[in-house]
Amino acid sequence: MVTLDAVPIRHEWASLYSGFRIELPGRGLLRSSAMVMLASLAVAIFVAHFTRFGAAVYALGGDRESARLMGVKIRRTTVLVYATGGIYAALAGVVYALYTKSGYPLAGSTLELSAIAAVVLGGTLLSGGVGTVAGTLFGGLILGLISTLILFNGSLNSAWILISSGALVFCFIALHRILLTSLGPRGTS
Repeated sequence: MVTLDAVPIRHEWASLYSGFRIELPGRGLLRSSAMVMLASLAVAIFVAHFTRFGAAVYALGGDRESARLMGVKIRRTTVLVYATGGIYAALAGVVYALYTKSGYPLAGSTLELSAIAAVVLGGTLLSGGVGTVAGTLFGGLILGLISTLILFNGSLNSAWILISSGALVFCFIALHRILLTSLGPRGTS
């Protein structure tokens, strides 16, 4: 079925997934979506820091020619990076569909800037070679805090979330550029 309308998911497994939670000490809850996110984070940290593939990705992001001279298979690593991104995107789509108990094909169509902003705020340089998975998590938490503050303010339009994300990305990119030019050639090696 091809449609742009939301399609409800009426399977009992979706209800079980969206209702599953673990009570934390105090008044906290750990929902099923958060558990999937934490497991995905653990896998990503392990792959990035403890596997040859993770080292190849960092080398490729730092300098393509240096990575080739070190013996990194450039094409293979690039394809695996895109495949890994596709797997995580598909997982996010499935988790979102199960959590909301509906399939909406345009649900994540405006989240590209938020994803880039979370990565940049987390300390990853867009020029490549520097960054951590856990840093991206903290960048996402910062964006979530900004979104929450804007929404709870009540007097601001929700478009300010995208505006503030874009402004933060611009500031971090400008700061990165200023630091690179002030350090000179040694700062880029």
